[in-house]
Amino acid sequence: MTANDFFQIGLFVAVLLVTVKPLGAYMALVFAETPNRVTRFGARAEGLLYRLAGVRADEDMGWKRYAIAMLAFNVAGLALVYLLQRTQQWLPLNPQHFGAVEPGLAMNTAISFASNTNWQAYGGESTMSYFTQATGLAVQNFLSAATGIAVLVALVRGFVRRGADAVGNFWVDMTRATLYVLLPLSLVVALLLVSQGVVQNVSAYLDVATVQQGTQTLPMGPAASQIAIKMLGTNGGGFFNANSAHPFENPTPFSNFIEMLSIFVIPAALCYTFGSMVGDRRQGWAILATMLLIFLPLTVGLVAAEQAGNPALHGLAVDAQASALQSGGNMEGKETRFGIASSGLFAAITTAASCGAVNAMHDSLTPLGGLVPMWLMQLGEVIFGGVGSGLYGMLAFAVVAVFIAGLMVGRTPEYLGKKIEAHEMKMASLAVLIPCALVVIGTAVAVMSPAGVAGVANPGAHGFSEMLYAVSSAANNNGSAFGGLSANTPFWNVLLGICMFLARFPLAIAMLAMAGSLAAKRHVPPSAGTLPTHTPLFVTLLACVVIVVGALTFLPALALGPIAEQLMSISGH
Repeated sequence: MTANDFFQIGLFVAVLLVTVKPLGAYMALVFAETPNRVTRFGARAEGLLYRLAGVRADEDMGWKRYAIAMLAFNVAGLALVYLLQRTQQWLPLNPQHFGAVEPGLAMNTAISFASNTNWQAYGGESTMSYFTQATGLAVQNFLSAATGIAVLVALVRGFVRRGADAVGNFWVDMTRATLYVLLPLSLVVALLLVSQGVVQNVSAYLDVATVQQGTQTLPMGPAASQIAIKMLGTNGGGFFNANSAHPFENPTPFSNFIEMLSIFVIPAALCYTFGSMVGDRRQGWAILATMLLIFLPLTVGLVAAEQAGNPALHGLAVDAQASALQSGGNMEGKETRFGIASSGLFAAITTAASCGAVNAMHDSLTPLGGLVPMWLMQLGEVIFGGVGSGLYGMLAFAVVAVFIAGLMVGRTPEYLGKKIEAHEMKMASLAVLIPCALVVIGTAVAVMSPAGVAGVANPGAHGFSEMLYAVSSAANNNGSAFGGLSANTPFWNVLLGICMFLARFPLAIAMLAMAGSLAAKRHVPPSAGTLPTHTPLFVTLLACVVIVVGALTFLPALALGPIAEQLMSISGH
């Protein structure tokens, strides 16, 4: 690695950390139980929305009502996005006259955007009308992100409340997450992107003359507004098929930096929000430190692997001319305006968060370089993760960590003043194990099915990696892909659709069930036997739990895919 690589990674982390406290403190006010200067400022707009929707803002919900409201709202959004795709040929803002989207693909896409996955088995500029993109996909980018934040806030209330039978109001939490957090940030990011040349219009596609005396069609559309929320909401669905590698989505190094920062800014700040809401900011910093402790070494490893290039091209079985091809590192599949460092950093960020936006072809990463984003997803999308969902996933791991610590000292574990008992452990276990099971079972089904193997473009270890990556992405609500897999088939649309749905909503319900159980408990004062959960010792324990679960679950599969491919490359195959 070069000094420039370390500088770019360090600059990104430094700017990110500067934003954590102000944004985190602001969001703590947004979701506070009592009125404050932030909620009073938007009270009129907020009240108008409640009246139009017939919502009683002062009504507290038990966890079951909260879960039913969350599930019903998202299923309704899923159905609406499906309907828009199937009828877009009759709807306005369709200057290219795109027809209806095929039913299997439409259902896969609807589940994808409702579950905050944004897996794309279609080309945006050749499939979706402006109306479908703006009123269906972009709107779901807001609502699915707000859902994740709402579930997190309900879980935090479970730790804060004492002897309560309610965890808040889903409609209020959704509205505030959208109105006070996602909308204003999206406006700022969209304006920054437009200033860099990202398109934002509803014009028909343009035919322009090329220097070779030919004609090229340039896609247009309201891209900047959708890109802003796709990043901030850790959604990842690109307006164009090439996603953030497309010059109309991500034209400059500065726009690239803004997009990377947008992916992490809310998940990182929510750690501070969590600490503020539970009354101990050290707890939030401890969670953030755990995320960085895992993220930074893996990011450095990814960039180092790409800088080293493919060992088969400068090692044992190739001539000097081939060896010189990658003397500057592996630039295959990367944009020259970004280079290796920004492409590798983007790949790590987008897979650590459940975003899935890409500015390079992950299928062209070196075997060890491709292993890092794959494993970041397989860890459960808790290393920052999706907005809200990443932090509540990490809190599930924290519950497991304090339970393990409790077993070591022979006492009932406690976390944030609440005893962790059988019910909490069951819910935390479900949150940890459901994505793992979906990845392992889904990949096995794909490997054993002729229809699954038929979509693989590359034989051997890399082909297996393509399937493993796709199921890992769907089962952890990420949405990125190794591009060699042809996933727009009935088999893959159904398999990945099931994985995306089950990875999102059962986990959210499990977290709400935990929130309801915790809220009903009384506060337990700390004692000499209480494990401090804000210290470097707990940060290390929590990081080890996350890594060990990921390693025990996926190391055999990784050995068959990227690790085997790396060994083959070293031997010259």
